[in-house]
Amino acid sequence: MAHFAKIDSGNVVVRVSVVDNADTLDENGNELEANGIAHLERHGVEVGFRWVQTSYNTVAGAHELGGTPLRKNYAGVGYIYDAGRDAFIPPQPFPSWGLAEDTCLWDAPIPHPADGETYVWDEETLTWVLPL
Repeated sequence: MAHFAKIDSGNVVVRVSVVDNADTLDENGNELEANGIAHLERHGVEVGFRWVQTSYNTVAGAHELGGTPLRKNYAGVGYIYDAGRDAFIPPQPFPSWGLAEDTCLWDAPIPHPADGETYVWDEETLTWVLPL
């Protein structure tokens, strides 16, 4: 199945729709994003919005099954589509976190402790803390 993100005027993903792979193929059997978008529009799935293909198997700039990654991350509702990076970027979890250009994911200002414990981020102290 192919997946397409509906993008609003602010470049925010507001929906992800599924299209059968057969509906994305050209006459030579090649998958084309434009064919998937045309299929969505022909069937009246919110005509007039911008649609961008996304890959369910793409995470942090890598394809989990060894294929070609598409747009850094699988789109989710609330993600931003950055056309300059051609990437889907999740919402920033905390103001102090910075965007990693290679993955288009957010990184804490200090690494998560690697001691096997489950920590949560404390934005006030800018540290990882054990939950109460």
